Amino acid sequence: MSDPVIAQKAPYETEVRAGQSYAWCRCGLSKKQPMCDGTHTTTDLKPIVWQAAKNGNVYLCGCKQSRTKPYCDGSHNSL
Repeated sequence: MSDPVIAQKAPYETEVRAGQSYAWCRCGLSKKQPMCDGTHTTTDLKPIVWQAAKNGNVYLCGCKQSRTKPYCDGSHNSL
């Protein structure tokens, strides 16, 4: 399995809409971080597709090391 690239050592504050589906970049190569742009086809890492429960801002993992993907859990603090 490929190791993801650390896109940034901080979360991405992202506005989401209830009921909308999103594809979080798991490989770290997307030019549209934190969302997938299809670049993962050069790896064996696939995006995590999820649906927002409510309108508002969420903090999505930028380091790709979170144990609560796609959400940030602070793992970037130990990198």
